[in-house]
Amino acid sequence: MNGKYIAGILVVVVFLAWGTSAFLKTTIQYVSLEEARTASRTVQVMGKIDFATVNHNSEQSRLEFAIYDAEADDPIGADRLEVHYYGVVPGNFDQATSVVLKGKPQSSSFVAEQMLVKCPSKYQGDVGDEYQDIDRHMDTTESSGI
Repeated sequence: MNGKYIAGILVVVVFLAWGTSAFLKTTIQYVSLEEARTASRTVQVMGKIDFATVNHNSEQSRLEFAIYDAEADDPIGADRLEVHYYGVVPGNFDQATSVVLKGKPQSSSFVAEQMLVKCPSKYQGDVGDEYQDIDRHMDTTESSGI
């Protein structure tokens, strides 16, 4: 085999290894609240907001709150994660049902770099729940010709 082919194959293998490694470093995993506390890199965690713990300091642009497990049956006894977020508070934060946070744990809290607010009112019609029932939705779309 010619030396040029071996060098070419070696370059391709090194490039693929480097590309795969770089891709894996940029992916951010969804983790549980417990895993978010002990993560060593940036992770995503989802939870419901405990509005009783919300504290906003506008001078420092700091929002402190706690989230609890979104699938918990009992919110009172659910596992909680204290969150610190620095930045502009999303406009619909007070209407949110849950949030997705990207960040890392620091000392006893989770410092969120980005926050995605899930607000159910964004996905409802003006009247309210006219598209919640799939049969009503299908009847409406069929009758309107959509």
